[in-house]
Amino acid sequence: MHKALTLTCQEVGARMIVALKRCFEPFFKKIVMPTTLSSWIARCGLCVLLSVCVLEQAQAQTQIQAQTQVQATSLAPQAPEIAAHAYLLIDVTAQQVLAQSNADQLVEPASLTKLMSAYLVFQALKAKKITLEQALPVSERAWKMQGSRMFIDPKMQVPVLDLIKGMIVQSGNDATVVLAEGVGGTVEHFVEMMNAQAQTLGMKNTGYKNPEGLTVPGHITTAKDLSILATRLMQDFPEFVGYYAIKQYRYPGTPAANQNNRNLLLFRDPSVDGLKTGHTDAAGFCLIATAKRDAPGVGSRRLLSIVLGASSENARAAESQKLLNWGYTAYEAVKLFDASQAVVSPLVWKGQANSAKLGRFQPIVVAIPTGAIGRVQTQVARPEPMVAPFQRGQTVGSLRVTLDQKPWVDVPLVVLEAVEQSGWLGRTWDALRLWVK
Repeated sequence: MHKALTLTCQEVGARMIVALKRCFEPFFKKIVMPTTLSSWIARCGLCVLLSVCVLEQAQAQTQIQAQTQVQATSLAPQAPEIAAHAYLLIDVTAQQVLAQSNADQLVEPASLTKLMSAYLVFQALKAKKITLEQALPVSERAWKMQGSRMFIDPKMQVPVLDLIKGMIVQSGNDATVVLAEGVGGTVEHFVEMMNAQAQTLGMKNTGYKNPEGLTVPGHITTAKDLSILATRLMQDFPEFVGYYAIKQYRYPGTPAANQNNRNLLLFRDPSVDGLKTGHTDAAGFCLIATAKRDAPGVGSRRLLSIVLGASSENARAAESQKLLNWGYTAYEAVKLFDASQAVVSPLVWKGQANSAKLGRFQPIVVAIPTGAIGRVQTQVARPEPMVAPFQRGQTVGSLRVTLDQKPWVDVPLVVLEAVEQSGWLGRTWDALRLWVK
């Protein structure tokens, strides 16, 4: 620990010296090299004074950032005790984290792995590389898979639709391997596709070794990465996510005892419509659950809970239910602006239009502690001056939401309509006006 602290100090010192040199080298070059002891002392004193100023400014900035984080945390309702190794609660509608614990801790995903497998299958369907009606052969490798199964065998040709249901409802490892072979050609290539897609989605701490989730060294993820995957799955493939709400399914000729979805919340809470369970001895009992309930003034409000490493099938369901119920009662959703509504339309220089509309293509919704709506204020932060061109969808500034005059959440604002650059004469005229201004 002391070594790490020393290295940090060295890095800070080195960066400070470089910064001082760049800032004040032109100034020192104008000073005649000192020839007396008093001149050397004066110059050293100036360097010390400048160093102190730089350090004080850096320390003040760090304190401001820490204070901002503490303020936001202190305003948040206290989350309930959750009996799990890690958990995360996301307000998908507001795109806010409501509660978390060990969200960045590396864990085994077990059958939650199948969310990525499903993502790639849905992607292939959308690109028309496969169809729901297309029948895929069952390989020996798929037939011999251990763990949860759909109970298909090499004598069968199974439609993609049934394989998807077998993978999602029954968590079939055999069905998952058949789909992996059908989409990727081989399981190994499909795993490469999984890892590439994880990087594309920004899942920085995830590594896949197989498509089904059986325990293998290096097959890891985090609650935060799983939240990215789950939200993108629902966002990118709304036409397919309904499969996760199916309570019972079995393929003809397979055991009826294996037909129930392992997500117990589908049978307990009518607002829950997904998403996936997982279990191995190493991972414990895991559940990613999502619910959609009506919210006044907002419409449907979706929450996503991730509970990892619970002690039993019933415990993961109970803890997930606890998180979801708490999220809906401790926080309320408030719509600040409609979809594509201009939050602000600032003046634009050197553009074919005089102003740029800034907002969001989706409704701007924030989650705040229940009953705190009267204590919410907003302020737009943006660059000044605004000089064209601006592309549609380009992020320009943010809507800063405060609660009790303390930072709560920042919502990025984008350009709703492109603003092209004006002609030479217009740019020249605005350049002169900006110079005078």
